[in-house]
Amino acid sequence: MSTEQIRQKLTNALTDLDSLPAMPAIAMKLMALDLSTDEGEAELLKLIGQDPQISAKLISQANSPMMGLNRKVGTVPEAAMLLGLTRVKAVALGIAAMSNFSKVPATQNFAPQYLWLHSLSIAIAMNTLSLSMPRQMRPQQDHIHLAGLLHDMGYMAIHHVDSGASDELHRRLALEPTRHVVEIEQEVLGISHCELGAQLARRWNLPEEIIEVLHYHHTPHIDEVPLSNLLPYMINLAEKLLPNFGINEYTGSEISEMEWQTLGIDADEADELRSTINEIALQAAQMADIF
Repeated sequence: MSTEQIRQKLTNALTDLDSLPAMPAIAMKLMALDLSTDEGEAELLKLIGQDPQISAKLISQANSPMMGLNRKVGTVPEAAMLLGLTRVKAVALGIAAMSNFSKVPATQNFAPQYLWLHSLSIAIAMNTLSLSMPRQMRPQQDHIHLAGLLHDMGYMAIHHVDSGASDELHRRLALEPTRHVVEIEQEVLGISHCELGAQLARRWNLPEEIIEVLHYHHTPHIDEVPLSNLLPYMINLAEKLLPNFGINEYTGSEISEMEWQTLGIDADEADELRSTINEIALQAAQMADIF
């Protein structure tokens, strides 16, 4: 199949709702919850408790060294108490939104659990970056975690629609580990995972700031990305700090002083942040089997 035929197949899939899974019902319910009320809090715990997969993954993540908790948790309410309701909601929503995609079998060159490892590591790296940002510039913690978990959802859309094209893409990414991912995607697919992910997110009625994350996380410094949404900039920087971690997805490793300044971070902190984030990534690698 030619690149143009693959591109047409992938873009057509996004105009045919029957070819892609709908957003899972539990994800839609989680999105609608208002955690400012006692009823919303109770419904959150109830919804998560009714889904064994989400419950198990949430508890496993809460018990990982990356979360920094000083004791183990065994229940969803304990995780909520220690991690905070907004963070728990974001993690649960991210897991739920991707649950249907994760049922697609792995291929020789792509396994969904390694994409999860990558996405989880980026989410936690973003949280680490946020701690060095001025408080007034930091996005909400639940937005950080959700953006990190879903930013590469386009890869799962490709894998779901055409596992052969997905496998070839990841084969090429592995063969050319220092070439920008979008260049390779244009050659193999004729379209990027960023475009596909954003289109799918729009069909799922995800928040506009999350759609911007999916679309522009590799190209945040363009006019279409408002500085009021720093999430794409945070992901772009985090992925440069963790090149080819979990999956082969090279986006460069050089970070300009302007990129640090956009997030309000002193460039003198770069070496320490890079070291901290790499240590976090190594801890995340121990969790690969969770997803």
